[in-house]
Amino acid sequence: MGKQYLGVKDGRLAECPNSPNCVSTQTEQSDKKMEPLPFHGDLNSTKETLKKVLQEMERTKLEIEEEHYIHALVVTKLFRFKDDVEFYLDDSSRKVHFRSASRTGYSDMGVNRKRMKAFTDAYYGYIEKEAHS
Repeated sequence: MGKQYLGVKDGRLAECPNSPNCVSTQTEQSDKKMEPLPFHGDLNSTKETLKKVLQEMERTKLEIEEEHYIHALVVTKLFRFKDDVEFYLDDSSRKVHFRSASRTGYSDMGVNRKRMKAFTDAYYGYIEKEAHS
């Protein structure tokens, strides 16, 4: 396996490796698959909501922000491993695709899935809160 890329190529984030330390909305591997998020308003509103949720996550730093892409670096609590969390805002489908993967190691003991489940819940929480304000 070659070095994994970060970013979007041909409308897709990188495929998850064979190791069980990655989740993605664009993978073909069913055990690593998660559902994409819907846009929250337009592209800019969606991006702002994503960034608000990222700002609330512990040990998380926004690394790259582009028009249709966000990359954040997360340092794990226990072993201080670095994980990459990426978002691709797909205007054509009005979906936010994401990928969360450990840079090192083999198993992540479900950390990436738990992180993105919590992220998804917080994202929907923001949408719900704004709908009632």
